[in-house]
Amino acid sequence: MSFVDDQAGTYVGSFPKGFGYGPEETDIEGAVSPGDEKPRILLMGLRRSGKSSIQKVVFHKVSPNETLFLESTNKIVKDDISNSSFVQFQIWDIPGQIDFFDAAFDSEYIFGGCGALIFVIDAQDDYMEALSRLQMAVTRAHKINENIKFEVFIHKVDGLSDDNKIETQRDILQRATDELADAGMDNIRLSFHLTSIYDHSIFEAFSKVVQKLIPQLAVLENLLDIVISNSKIEKAFLFDVVSKIYIATDSSPVDMQCYELCCDMIDVVIDMSCIYGVRDGLLSRARDDGAFDNESASFIKLNSSTVLFLREVNRHLALLCILREDGCENRGIIEYNFKCFRAAIQEVFVARNKQANKSTGHPQMDQLVNGQTDGLLDSSLAGQTNGIPGAIGHSLLNGSVLQEDYDD
Repeated sequence: MSFVDDQAGTYVGSFPKGFGYGPEETDIEGAVSPGDEKPRILLMGLRRSGKSSIQKVVFHKVSPNETLFLESTNKIVKDDISNSSFVQFQIWDIPGQIDFFDAAFDSEYIFGGCGALIFVIDAQDDYMEALSRLQMAVTRAHKINENIKFEVFIHKVDGLSDDNKIETQRDILQRATDELADAGMDNIRLSFHLTSIYDHSIFEAFSKVVQKLIPQLAVLENLLDIVISNSKIEKAFLFDVVSKIYIATDSSPVDMQCYELCCDMIDVVIDMSCIYGVRDGLLSRARDDGAFDNESASFIKLNSSTVLFLREVNRHLALLCILREDGCENRGIIEYNFKCFRAAIQEVFVARNKQANKSTGHPQMDQLVNGQTDGLLDSSLAGQTNGIPGAIGHSLLNGSVLQEDYDD
């Protein structure tokens, strides 16, 4: 998945054009063609700020302690992330020593197709130089592509006290805002995140970045709001189980402890699926090709009278809900509303992939796209749709989950 060999895409912008290092841009393996371009996320920052460690921990499941042995990146590394039907983008890890705005580099190519620029600042180091580079990067990149989302990861905060974290964030925010205002770019909005690879903060920060690159985010959030309001659920997440990035959640605020519980539950379910799953070779595919089948589910009761509920949406996506123990009395309603939610998600995939003209990554959704609807809906739901594919999804999208018909 990572193009780091001597014949692949690590040469993208790694050296000035014409120096003869690596293949020409038109011959780069995995290069993005104009007609098939995924959202591109750039990881930028000074040397040793933690860019490569972030990428390895989040998307390659490297242990945080193992990142201590990573060598400093000396050329642009391109990583193609395609974990699920929604999480599809490229990450370019740009070394801190490269002056990518030099006339010898093709800045138009690097920033023209960029969806988000993440600038990593080492919170444990003197960040004055980093702020100067941030201002330069944001100003010049915005001139090339006004649609770029600018994200600042105030990284390695695990070594700071809670008071120092807040003070550091306030200082960096104020200085970065002032420098952009002095440059006449006060219309640019920066988002700041406190991150560390030693806890779940880096996953939550990346979740918020990825969500900004999903055009269907508002639809997904609305669907989750409808589900929790009709199922006595307190919080719901739509997770990509491979990266543990949540691509959508309901409109209520995200509590970090709840998010950590959900991440731990995903690890438990994947480990159990590796042992008892029905797929051949599941152990080797668990992290790369999804550990779920159509019946994957988990129901865990905690000592705090809180219940965690997980159901598979497709082989990479899972709906994970947090509810009180007394809300489990209507588990049949929750199951029914989940099926409605999954049908509505299918419709979102269908609408998206009809435009993109590609596989959804889910056999049932591919059949829907191709108009093959026989046997796709659960037999218990077929009578409710009068044979109309997607009717369940439409009812959910319209906010009309018929839970009162199933109270008995």
